Amino acid sequence: MKKHLLLFAIALCVAISGIAQNSYYSKNKKAITQFEKAMNVLYSGKFKQGILELEKVMTIDPNFIEVPLTLGDYYFDSKDTLQALQNYEKATLISESYYPIVWLRIGDIYKEAGENDKAEASYRKFLSYEKKDKKNISLATFNLEEIAFRRWAYAHPVPFDPKNMGSAVNSRYDEYLPSLTADEQTLVFTRKVPPREAQPSTNEEDLFVAIKDNGQWTAAERMPAPLNSDGNEGAECVSQDGHVMFFTACDRKGGQGSCDLYLCTLKGDKWSAPRNLGNPVNTGGWETQPSFSIDGKTLYFASNRRGGKGGNDIWKTVFRNGRWSEPINLGDSINTPGDEKCPFIHYDDQTLYFASNGHKGMGGFDIYYSRKIDENTWSKPKNLGYPINTKDDDASMIVSPSGTTAIFSSDRAGGLGGLDLYQFELYKEAQPLAVTYMKGIVCDQKTNAKLAATVRVIDVADGKEVATTSSDPVKGTFLISLPVNRNYAINISCDKYLFYSENIELQNGTPDKPFLVNIFMKPIEVGESIVLKNIFFETGSAELKNESVAELNKLVQFMAKNPQIRIEISGHTDNVGSDAMNQKLSEDRANAVANYLFDKGIDRQRVRSVGYGKTRPIDTNDTEQGRANNRRTMFEIIK
Repeated sequence: MKKHLLLFAIALCVAISGIAQNSYYSKNKKAITQFEKAMNVLYSGKFKQGILELEKVMTIDPNFIEVPLTLGDYYFDSKDTLQALQNYEKATLISESYYPIVWLRIGDIYKEAGENDKAEASYRKFLSYEKKDKKNISLATFNLEEIAFRRWAYAHPVPFDPKNMGSAVNSRYDEYLPSLTADEQTLVFTRKVPPREAQPSTNEEDLFVAIKDNGQWTAAERMPAPLNSDGNEGAECVSQDGHVMFFTACDRKGGQGSCDLYLCTLKGDKWSAPRNLGNPVNTGGWETQPSFSIDGKTLYFASNRRGGKGGNDIWKTVFRNGRWSEPINLGDSINTPGDEKCPFIHYDDQTLYFASNGHKGMGGFDIYYSRKIDENTWSKPKNLGYPINTKDDDASMIVSPSGTTAIFSSDRAGGLGGLDLYQFELYKEAQPLAVTYMKGIVCDQKTNAKLAATVRVIDVADGKEVATTSSDPVKGTFLISLPVNRNYAINISCDKYLFYSENIELQNGTPDKPFLVNIFMKPIEVGESIVLKNIFFETGSAELKNESVAELNKLVQFMAKNPQIRIEISGHTDNVGSDAMNQKLSEDRANAVANYLFDKGIDRQRVRSVGYGKTRPIDTNDTEQGRANNRRTMFEIIK
C-alpha cells in the first residue's frame, strides 16, 4: 500500500506542477511555502502527516485551490469517494475553470453512485471548459451517452424474474461460473469452499457437479480427482456431451503464467490427468474462463495477454492438426479499452454472451450478447438491459440449449449465502437459435461391442461441418447439438466399419423431442451395405443436388482409406411411373454417383453401378413416407 501511495505522490507532484505551470493559484508566499513543505512530506511517504500539513495551508489562504485538488486526488486514488467528492467540490467553489478535469472526476463519482443527473451536469461542465484534452473529452462524451442509455433502460425494463436454483445446487458458500451439457442433465460450476488442511490460510475454489433426476437437481458433489486437487480449480466449461472439461488453475507447477487453461477428458467413469494447454494458448499473463463451441474445436477464453484492445479481452483458438492455433482477438466489436470477461458461446455456435465494463451499460460489468456474422466478424453487442444488468457488477451467465432459460450468479438478497446460481426466462430478443440434440450409443452390429467413433454434423446447404464429437470408447455414448433452421447430414465413422449416414431436417423448427438413437456399425465385409441418406437428386432426374456433396465426399474418403475394397452403387425407385422409366432413372442415378467417384480419382475397376428400378422395395409404396424410403441410393461391399 505504501509503495502504491508513494507512486501516487510522485504523480501528484507532477500533476500539480502541470496545473500551476510553475506558479500557484494563490500568491500568498507563506501559504506557498507551507504547501511545498506539505508536498515534500507526502513525497517522503508520510501521508497522514502530509495531509495535516496540507490542511494548515488552508488556514493561511482558504483559496489555495491546489490543497483540495491534491486531497481530492489522494482520496480518489484511495477509493474514498466521499472525501474525494468533498474536496473536489471545495476546489470548484474556489474556481470552476482552473482545473477542468476535476469536473470529470466529480462526474465519475456521481455516475458510480447512480446519481445520473449530477453526473451529467459535471461532465457537461468539464466539456464547457476543456477544449484540448481529446482523450478525456472522448471519455466524457462516452459517459454522457452511457447516462442517456441508463435513462432509456430504466424507462424500458426487460422481463426478468430470477429463481434461486435451490439448496441442491447452492450452499452458504459462493457458487458461480456455471456450465451445462446440451441435454441439460449435467450442471458443473465453481464453488468457493472453506479452507482445508492442505490450504489452511485461504478459501479454495473447487469444481462441483449436479445431475438432474426426474426433472430435479440432485445434491451437488465435489468432482473427483484428478479434476480437483488441493489447489484451486474453477472457471470451467464442460463440452456439449460432458466428455471434455476445460478449467482454470493458477500458480501450478509447470504453468505458463499466473493462471492457465487445462484440459481433462472423460473415458467411461474416469477423468484423465489435467493437461496444460501450453503455448500458444497459455502465456505469462492470465488465461481463464473458457467456453467450448459445439464444433468441437473452437475455444473462447478471457485473457490479459499482450496484443489486446484493453485490460482483459476475449480471444479464441482452434484445434487443428493436433494442436491449438495462435489465439485470435475477437476484435473491436467485442473488445474495448476496458475489460471483457466470462465468454459463453451458445450451442447454436452463433450467439456469444459476455461481460464488459467498456461498452455502454448500467454500471460496473454488464452482460451483453453478439451474433456471429462470419468466422472473424461479430455484430455490435447489445446490452441485456435493466434489471438483468444493474449499477453493480453483473457477469457469469449461460443460456440453455433451448435458448429460453438463462443461469447466472448473484449475491442478491434472499439467497442461501454469498453468490448463488439463479435461473430466469430470457426474453425473446436476446435468445439464441434454439438447439436440440442427438444422443445415442455406437456399437458393433454383430457383437454389440461399444465403439469409439467420430460423429460429425454437416449443414447440407453449404457442406460445412457444424459440429463434431467422439463416442466414449468405453460406453460408446455420444451427444451432439443440432441448431434448428437447418437440414443436416449426420455422419458416423469408425475404423474397420462402414460409415453410418443419416439425414435430419430441422429447417422448419425444433422437434418436440431430441433424437435418441442406437447406432449399429457394420464391419467392412463382403455383402454389407448401407443407404446413402444424404444423396439428393432433382425430382425425376439423375442430376445431383449440391446438398449431396458432403455425403459424396465422405464416400470418396472411405474408398481412398480402404483401397482393397470394391463396391456396388445401386439406384432404387418407388412404384410411381412405368417400369421402364423407373429402371432407367435408377441406372442413371447410380451412374451419377459412380461418375462423381471417378472424377475424384477413384479407380473405375473398384466401382460397379447398377439400377434396380422398383424391384427391391424396403418399405410400403402405399404411403408417401414409404415411397420416399424406397427412393434411395445404396452402396454394398462386393469384394
